[in-house]
Amino acid sequence: MSEHLIITPEDTNKPTRPLREAMWRGFKCKCPNCGSGRLFSSYLSTVDRCERCDQEMHHHRADDLPAYLVIFVVGHIVVGAFMGVEASVTLSSWQHLAIWVPVTIVSALALLKPTKGAVVGLQWALYMHGFGGNGDTLETHPESE
Repeated sequence: MSEHLIITPEDTNKPTRPLREAMWRGFKCKCPNCGSGRLFSSYLSTVDRCERCDQEMHHHRADDLPAYLVIFVVGHIVVGAFMGVEASVTLSSWQHLAIWVPVTIVSALALLKPTKGAVVGLQWALYMHGFGGNGDTLETHPESE
């Protein structure tokens, strides 16, 4: 008999939070709740709690999702731009390296913090990872036959 892990909410009667607005506030590196407090205390470390609305942020778990999203977006942009330049201009390998390595690094670093903010906003809006007032609950349910 196999078992499935199901994450169940503690309270299903919680009010709906504005997903798009919370993600946009997070993308702007602001608190997803109030939109005015700082979300980050340093480059990628979130504040323990919002200085304006006192919303706790210490328990978020963005993990690797922001990095994967940034790699996906930057990779498509840089590869597309590289192919466009390669089709129109003849450059040596060293010239391409001199152009595309810095573009890739700067783009990835510029997008990483806002992307992490948007993921924290997503988690807040969906009451994930402690933003609902309770920790995640893991329950195992046997598969019905």
